Amino acid sequence: MAKIMNPGPLELAADEAGRLLASAADLVLRYAEEVPDGPVAPGEAGSDRIREWLADYDFRTPRPAEEVLPEVMGALRRWGVQTAHPRYFGLFNPTPTWWGVAGELLAAGVNPQLAAYSHAPAAVEIERHVLRFLADRLGLPETSEASFTVGGAEANLTAVLVALTRRFPGFAERGLAGVPGRPVFYASAESHLAWLKIAHLTGLGREAVRLVPVDIRHQLDPVRLRELYEADIVAGHLPFLLVGTAGTTGGGIIDPLGELAGLARAWGMHFHVDAAWAGAVALSDRLRPLLAGVAASDSVTVDAHKWLSAPMGAGMFFTRHHGALAETFRVSTAFMPDADGGGDPYTTSVQWSRRFAGLKVFLAMAAVGERGFAAQVERDVALGELLASRLAETGWRQINETPLPVVCVVDSDIDATGSERSMRWHTAVAEHVVRSGQAWIAPIGLAGRPALRLCITSYRTQPHDIDRVVAALDKARAAIRA
Repeated sequence: MAKIMNPGPLELAADEAGRLLASAADLVLRYAEEVPDGPVAPGEAGSDRIREWLADYDFRTPRPAEEVLPEVMGALRRWGVQTAHPRYFGLFNPTPTWWGVAGELLAAGVNPQLAAYSHAPAAVEIERHVLRFLADRLGLPETSEASFTVGGAEANLTAVLVALTRRFPGFAERGLAGVPGRPVFYASAESHLAWLKIAHLTGLGREAVRLVPVDIRHQLDPVRLRELYEADIVAGHLPFLLVGTAGTTGGGIIDPLGELAGLARAWGMHFHVDAAWAGAVALSDRLRPLLAGVAASDSVTVDAHKWLSAPMGAGMFFTRHHGALAETFRVSTAFMPDADGGGDPYTTSVQWSRRFAGLKVFLAMAAVGERGFAAQVERDVALGELLASRLAETGWRQINETPLPVVCVVDSDIDATGSERSMRWHTAVAEHVVRSGQAWIAPIGLAGRPALRLCITSYRTQPHDIDRVVAALDKARAAIRA
């Protein structure tokens, strides 16, 4: 018998582990302190230099962690977009709260297994407590069910699976072979196009997704929806799901949720609201009316790692239909322990083994409270209004209408020159701003119309950051015209 090492090679003494964690914490604290004064993005991707640096790590010779940690942090700062920067005006990637960061540490250190209730009853109940609270704020009934997901794509995949299971009794056992026709579903052309991947994953096929054109306000157009629905009925297809988006990625648009809920009910379809970003406004009594209609939905997606500023990833899926998740994901196996009456998470989720994602949300909610999050969301909306105002003062024209802090602007003169030239010009302006390191913004095609998109994503953004991004835009506009 081979000699057994004692202790094993992965074990660290408590004092050494403490130094390791303290070093990591010091690097993160220093990063948070220094990132506002640095560039938001690197001037270039630097892929060759990244690979050259990584070539030194052959994993044959161990290297001390006190040497590796600073190198890794340096690489992340040098070769990446700093989404925690207060002048990151990009996609819905937030500056994570410190409570969320602490939650990640606790979850990683204890490492509870959230597949089986009996293994982690405290962790499971903590998550369910958070989900029940948020379901109530969304206006869903007490009997609603919910689960944490990796992100919005998994939550929306869950919505499609639940809708298929509810609509077609044979789907759970026989899949699409148990469906008497071709299922199709509807979402806005401005929605998150994860729907195409989901259709592929579920076997529906991408052609099953009906991307409904939008109206002049960039909302899903109910008139065009009716036309598509009626054509599908005539063709003998089986519409089973209607998706309303609350906060489109491009323009921050909220679809007419109440009207869509009524149509879905009349047509016998499952109505799902993708509120991955804007679902956070449910915490504000003042802004919650913007989500009118969400309470009538069959299911909802909300991402805590968007406007609730949790570290990646923390999606959430909610459904008003008690038992829907269990029917969709039901499975039993001899190697899993009994649920002891608590209900095993693996039987109500796409995932089996998974991390304790809800802790970072619980800690932040417990520390800040509902009113604190409401105040933050309302502050972000006010900053969005300030951003739109400052851009208008310098001659930029906003082309999206939303009460949420997403601002899409064009240069009027360039906008009039045609789509192709306009896209080239607005893209060049965005690239100039990003290369300057002053801010991160993006070119976008909003319903096919080229524009520049800016979004308030960081709770650290202040009015002077608004001034700096506007100045960077004006400088870029002058440079590109020259």
